[in-house]
Amino acid sequence: MILGGGFGGVYTAIYLERLIAKGAPLEVALVNRENYMVFQPMLGEVIAGDVGITDTVSPLRQLLKRTEVWVKEIEGIDLEQKTVTLGAGFSPRKHTLEYDHLVLALGSTTGAKAGKGLAEHALPFKTLADAVAIRNHAIGVLEQGSVLKDETQRKAMLTFVVAGGGFSGTEAAASLNGFLRGAVGQGGDYRTIAEHEVRVVLVHSGKRVLERELTYGLADYATKTLREQGVELLLGERLVAASPHGATLGSGLKVETKTLISTVPSAPNPLLERLSGLDRSGWRIRCDETLKAGGGDGVWALGDCAEVPMANGQASPPTAQHAIRQAKVLAANIAAAQQGGRPRKFTFTGLGKLGALGHRRAVAELPGKITVEGPLAWAMWRGIYWSKLPGASRKAKVAASWLADLALPAHPVQLNLGETRGPRQAHYEPNETVFAEGDAGESLYMILAGKVEVRKLTAGEDSKIGELGPGEYFGEMALLGEGSRSASAVAASPLDVLVLPRSDFAALTDGMAELRSSFEGIARTRAEADAAREN
Repeated sequence: MILGGGFGGVYTAIYLERLIAKGAPLEVALVNRENYMVFQPMLGEVIAGDVGITDTVSPLRQLLKRTEVWVKEIEGIDLEQKTVTLGAGFSPRKHTLEYDHLVLALGSTTGAKAGKGLAEHALPFKTLADAVAIRNHAIGVLEQGSVLKDETQRKAMLTFVVAGGGFSGTEAAASLNGFLRGAVGQGGDYRTIAEHEVRVVLVHSGKRVLERELTYGLADYATKTLREQGVELLLGERLVAASPHGATLGSGLKVETKTLISTVPSAPNPLLERLSGLDRSGWRIRCDETLKAGGGDGVWALGDCAEVPMANGQASPPTAQHAIRQAKVLAANIAAAQQGGRPRKFTFTGLGKLGALGHRRAVAELPGKITVEGPLAWAMWRGIYWSKLPGASRKAKVAASWLADLALPAHPVQLNLGETRGPRQAHYEPNETVFAEGDAGESLYMILAGKVEVRKLTAGEDSKIGELGPGEYFGEMALLGEGSRSASAVAASPLDVLVLPRSDFAALTDGMAELRSSFEGIARTRAEADAAREN
């Protein structure tokens, strides 16, 4: 039973299928929430529009002919009973699957806990859906920014912040920067936006980008190249909070923006956080050199969620090249465990590192301390990753997209996939405005933590007329009266609120007369108090 459809999980299934073809007595099942494997090194190309959205994915059922594929949410893992519980989905009942060997290849998630408000307001960059969401969001921002006249709002709208200076962060910033600058100005589709108005900011805690991943020389080259392309680097800074208004850094600096992309350090898959009994190294599962997880009976792990020792004594880095080779060893060891064979050890140490920097620039670190930079490294980056794409049809589609990209402009088409309805959480830093007097009333706010000041303009002066705390709500007057906000709401401290959109508020109050009466009573009381103050 393989949990996870990334490089580690899928290639484990591929290698097990090859052993089955040679007579190994195995049955393989793989569980993943999507029915495809995404080729993550090319997600930046999706943001830039250099390849099509589906060019970077391979359907699991085409890759795995001998594997039972379950496209389901995993709800629980019972190591004692050796079962995995899957969500119901379209069927009315949950599924419980038994296993002899469990392969944990669940990867990692973006670490939203690294700062307040990141989970609510930062766009992650980990999956295909994330890359599509970032591209859609960027196009939406260009659409709105192209018609905005207010200079302050326009500046915030056209500022894009990326947090994290590792491979994911630099590639996201470079791809986004190239796409945006190609889309504006006289040569682009958004001619009312000048190129100098677009601001792409990369926040990184180190002195150079990629300094933990590459040699000093390559990291220095990458830093200079990003600057030359117009990316603003805020080095020695950490993202500590996010809100609807912008990003707050550790130094106290605040960058006003409507676009924040987070590639901060990885966090464990929530399923693994709930899984007890296994040996850990931090949040990763500690394995031996055979990929067997410590503390589990018949449990194996690989990829991002596992700490696997290499021959040089160091932990295997969370890269695709290591995960693929871990998968080959793991598959062989499962077959050996079933047939009484001798287990193999993972000895791979790496073939080098590649990173794209946009504008046909890249960096490459090869075995033997060989370093390559610039257009040649970019050609290597594309050539090597193209050769790693699974399936001839996938290679053909990507090659066609790249050839078209050399001659044809990118098309800034925003895919309207529909907004997710329902309540959501939001975070505000002190003195940030939740809404201003005169704004359209679109939501009801319920305070989860912190305090909010209610302020109103009276005789031209801004004065405090009330303060609300946890458990209280505000914003209902405009929703009930179909009007604009009669006062301003400003965070008096770090503030967490539950936001209920107008449509959901209407659905609740229309269907529950007593609830609506309660809201109307509070609204009348507040309106009478406002009238008394004015008199």
